[in-house]
Amino acid sequence: MNLMNPHAMQPWQELILGGQKSGKTRRAEQAARDWVDAGAGRYAVYLATGQAWDAEMQARIARHQADRALRVPGMQTVEAPLHLGQALQAHSKAQTLVVVDCLTLWLTNWMMPMQSVEQAASEDQPNQALALDWQAQRALFLEVLPQCPGPVVVVGNEIGLGVIPLGREVRAFVDALGTLNQDVARVCSRATLMAAGLPLQLK
Repeated sequence: MNLMNPHAMQPWQELILGGQKSGKTRRAEQAARDWVDAGAGRYAVYLATGQAWDAEMQARIARHQADRALRVPGMQTVEAPLHLGQALQAHSKAQTLVVVDCLTLWLTNWMMPMQSVEQAASEDQPNQALALDWQAQRALFLEVLPQCPGPVVVVGNEIGLGVIPLGREVRAFVDALGTLNQDVARVCSRATLMAAGLPLQLK
């Protein structure tokens, strides 16, 4: 299943949205596999925003890593739970496709962190002026994404199709994620909605 023209070298960006187990990550990994298989000297990097705070999440991450190693052999994984814009700047190259997975967990790490953002930031990238500022991090990511020299596939969740949440904090999170998804879709050259493993091209 070829998701693109893997021989095209011009940079492009695709946002893949969907619900849980909709097939969005598998589609992103297939795009990475197509890119790597298209010729020598091509690489893929996976920017992971998820953090293993409990046993269930540890097992889920381990399972995804094992699956990814089979689907895209040699794909490098880089943890980027907070400083996603900086990570994208560091790893995007003309010969490298970058998968960002996912926007939802990135936002969760900032809005509903399991540890203080101050502690996580100091462990991730100490002495960074942007370290404690979500709005600055968000703005940097949106600035960097369309300027990347290589292709980028961004994965995110569409969670705004259900009932309105009762809790104020949860409503704020849903609103923030919806706005983030819109802004990322605006700067991407492609946008795809996944449902039951099937893609619907939005842009």
